[in-house]
Amino acid sequence: MSGHSKWHTIKHKKSLLDARRGKLFTKLIKEITVAARLGGGDPEANPRLRKAIADAKAANMPNDTIERAIKRGTGEIEGASYEEVTYEGYGPGGVAVLIHAMTDNRNRTVAELRHLFSKNGGNLSEAGSVAWMFERKGYIVVDKTAMPEEKLFELAIEAGAEDLRDDEDSFEIITDPESFEAVLAAIKKAGIEPQVAEISMVPQSYVKLEGQDARQMVKLMEALEDHDDVQKVYANFDISEQEMLAA
Repeated sequence: MSGHSKWHTIKHKKSLLDARRGKLFTKLIKEITVAARLGGGDPEANPRLRKAIADAKAANMPNDTIERAIKRGTGEIEGASYEEVTYEGYGPGGVAVLIHAMTDNRNRTVAELRHLFSKNGGNLSEAGSVAWMFERKGYIVVDKTAMPEEKLFELAIEAGAEDLRDDEDSFEIITDPESFEAVLAAIKKAGIEPQVAEISMVPQSYVKLEGQDARQMVKLMEALEDHDDVQKVYANFDISEQEMLAA
């Protein structure tokens, strides 16, 4: 899993998640709206909406903003109509990049993403070119100081996790998507607040990058995640924490 949890950690250290609060809110509102449109406005009956609301509250989004996004999704109030689109590409060094976006204008989004790739040493590719390299999994990252490995492993497996992996400063817990909520609940019940908890596209293998390729890859990730239409970016790079911070 090397590289996957490190990127989440580095984003926090570089303040990429919180530097643009308005932009973060825009992405969260889109997710709530689409989740409500697809699965209904009741979070108890809609796991995707429930997770989106939890993420919004964690970002200190006001409740009335959350409610309006839900109502836009269910059609109770008017708003932009977003569609979900997946884009695939290659970054520097042949790194596979998978992008989940929400857009009201496909032509604009694909043109802008193609520009970002070419500007940062990569290229947008055809559908199906890299998606096969990723698996949809529940993904939970826990700081190593939270609990001894054997005890955490036992807790996670009993709750339905598939695996627990050591990634330097943290432990990564992998679940199938259906078991994610149960495992997350067990972790939190034990008094542990995860660093990352999401349904993710986990790479099956990684490409190690150093030097110029590493710096360009970090710039590409930052540019993609900064794009208004991009919700999530997944990539199979392995870059040291020192190089990420220096980029």
